[in-house]
Amino acid sequence: MLSGGDLPTSFTIRTKLRRYGGSLACLAGALLVRAALSPWAHGRFPYSTIYIAILVSTRFFGVGPTVLIAVLGGAFASYFFGTSGNRLLPSLDSVGFPFYLVISSVAIWLIQWQRCDNQASSENARLADLALQRLLAETEQRERERKLSAQLRALVESSDDGIISQNLDGVIQSWNRGAEVIFGYSPTEVAGHPIGMLLPPGREHEESDIIERIRHGGRVKHFETVRKRKDGVLFPVSLTVSPIYDDAGKVAGASHIVRDITEAKELERQLRQKQKMESLGVLAGGLAHDFNNLLTGIMGNASLALTQPLNETATERLAEVLQASERAALLIRQMLAYAGKGRFVVEQLDISAQVREIVPLVRSSISRLVSLELALAADLPPVDADRAQIQQVIMNLAVNAAEAIGDAPGTVSISTVHRDSDQERQVVLEVDDTGCGMDEATRARIFDPFFTTKFTGRGLGLAAVLGIIRSHRGSISVESVPGRGSTFTVVLPASLREATASAAPEPAGELRGYGNILVVDDEELVRNMACYTLEHLGYTVSAAEDGRSAVEVFAQRRGEFAAILLDLTMPVMSGEEALGHIREVRPDIPVVLSSGFSETEALERFRNRGLAGFLQKPYTATALARKIKAAVKRASA
Repeated sequence: MLSGGDLPTSFTIRTKLRRYGGSLACLAGALLVRAALSPWAHGRFPYSTIYIAILVSTRFFGVGPTVLIAVLGGAFASYFFGTSGNRLLPSLDSVGFPFYLVISSVAIWLIQWQRCDNQASSENARLADLALQRLLAETEQRERERKLSAQLRALVESSDDGIISQNLDGVIQSWNRGAEVIFGYSPTEVAGHPIGMLLPPGREHEESDIIERIRHGGRVKHFETVRKRKDGVLFPVSLTVSPIYDDAGKVAGASHIVRDITEAKELERQLRQKQKMESLGVLAGGLAHDFNNLLTGIMGNASLALTQPLNETATERLAEVLQASERAALLIRQMLAYAGKGRFVVEQLDISAQVREIVPLVRSSISRLVSLELALAADLPPVDADRAQIQQVIMNLAVNAAEAIGDAPGTVSISTVHRDSDQERQVVLEVDDTGCGMDEATRARIFDPFFTTKFTGRGLGLAAVLGIIRSHRGSISVESVPGRGSTFTVVLPASLREATASAAPEPAGELRGYGNILVVDDEELVRNMACYTLEHLGYTVSAAEDGRSAVEVFAQRRGEFAAILLDLTMPVMSGEEALGHIREVRPDIPVVLSSGFSETEALERFRNRGLAGFLQKPYTATALARKIKAAVKRASA
């Protein structure tokens, strides 16, 4: 058995044996055929069949075996089929045999040459085919790379983000369309320039630090920073930096992906502002509710005490209590306005007329060095607004403008116009001053509660103005340049209703009455004041401390009550829930709703619920008496 090392030798031996054996078989066949032809051919053409054997052997078995059979075949043919006269002692044909050998050699050479040429042609064809396949593969690969390169180039150019490449020296190498839009430079303006041209003063170290870190194989995490446009404007960006490698795998530069996040930052700022305003609004609303209850008790009892015989000193003191309470109620209205819940008594107003009405108070509140100029349109459409709140807006903006001027001479201009937008008619109020102006940081905070650039103790100020305008479905904006003054612009939607004349005030009339009144309020001070006031005026009064107690009392004594004074915000069961249960028991009972929130908002909320009236907290004893008297009178009519 052959080992692995003997296999090639054994294979070669077997191959040679097959070749020589095949050639000898061809020779034997040729000799047999010639022998069979001898009776007819005699001594002629002794080598004819040998030539055929030589051709076949050369073609299929190679030169070596063919030379062997050519010599042997020629010798056999000359001996046995030649023209020698002595057949017993045959000899080689001295003429034919050499000629046979020459012809055989030439034939063998020609056939071998043709065979080699065919093999060379086949090999060349094979190599050419392989080369063509490689060329086609390389062409396809280059085409794929070209398409991929074109796609990558299109992706880079179509990106809204700026994509910039630089070498390790900080020189800009490439610049896409997004970078052109963001920074304002064209590719030809930045190519070959240092990337430091995009950095604002004080941040030059950023790019050098980035290059140094990338040069040593480090990476730069995504971060936010500031960059500079062609016009010098600074803006916030989100920056991602990655190393660029050459074909040898070495760091050759860095790529920057720059995103302008100005809008995102502004939305983030607005969201924070909105969340802050909403949080403070919730706080203001809660404080207003509790404070209104306290003020209702104070104002009600004070006004009730003034109806009693008192000496002059007591009367003056109670009047001061009422005056202080009214001022506190104004503060509460400011807080509710800031909370966006401050539309109390809505009527159709002429803004120009409101400016003229408040001007005397404005003049008395500002420096004599500040002149007041008015440019008021005479044909303004009315707006649906609360008179006191609109006057508060005008007053606050005018005084704020005068304080921006300070003790130096200056001008505060107040103007009104109307304009038509695509969706609605609008009334525009502008307050302009020639004061010190504001920078961006100050302008971003002017609507924050208690923020001031002057002195402490200014209260809600512009924050209340913002809340009032917001509650009237309007908008307010400010334009300011340091050293050149500010302009506040208030835009309010014009009323969609037909203009109506102001209603004449109701006469005081007789406030006494009769009937059983159910007073429902969770605040004991308010409840006691209301009960005492109504009892003093001749009514029979029952009280309940929350909505559930009121429903139980009313269900037991439904026929006794002439009217109900119902607080809106209470624990256990709210006034709204209690009203639903009360209507199920007796739909015709007159109900006067009491709340510290907006009358307009409350009436809108309880539309088609059959309210007999609304009593705004804080209220006086006289206001309570008038509402109850009107409700009872309307029900008995």
